[in-house]
Amino acid sequence: MYAFISGKVTLLTPATVVLENNGIGYEIHISLHTYASIQGKKECKLFIHFHVKEDAHTLYGFFSEDEKILFRLLTSVSGVGPASARLVLSSMQPAEFAEAVLREDEAKIRSIKGIGPKSAKRLILELKDKLPEMKAPDETMTAGASNTLKEEALSALIMLGFSKSQAEKSIEKTLRHQPALDSVELLIKETLKNI
Repeated sequence: MYAFISGKVTLLTPATVVLENNGIGYEIHISLHTYASIQGKKECKLFIHFHVKEDAHTLYGFFSEDEKILFRLLTSVSGVGPASARLVLSSMQPAEFAEAVLREDEAKIRSIKGIGPKSAKRLILELKDKLPEMKAPDETMTAGASNTLKEEALSALIMLGFSKSQAEKSIEKTLRHQPALDSVELLIKETLKNI
């Protein structure tokens, strides 16, 4: 139904963005990679997936078409819904995930929060022949103050479905072991490994 939405960024969190287009604000759920790509921009264009359930109509937005394609492929796998697909995309770049599937690297896929041995095998089995060649990512991350990093990472993890106390403890543990982390995306990725 929607191919893309272009507009003014009126609100941006690590998990959602509100794009204003012709006086309408579209709330769009995003991955950490999309967040890192649009952070600091006043306007942007996101490729859209419109997800319909009986109790909700939700927009998912992606900075690249590769990410949108991978999201749709992930949600086509039995047992993988939009929230799990977004978690996969927040944990790895599309090209990195595609490479892990094509190489049948179960350990790497299992490193994603919520993906166990059976899910990893199912993802490899169902996606190996469907994955297009993904381009290598452009890393465009901006550094921020430590408190802002913690707050944004906490907000994103809560929006991804984790409890506040669990997310706070995991963020603190991650920062104790890796104090040099300087981007929200990296902090969330590393925290997801510890939850």
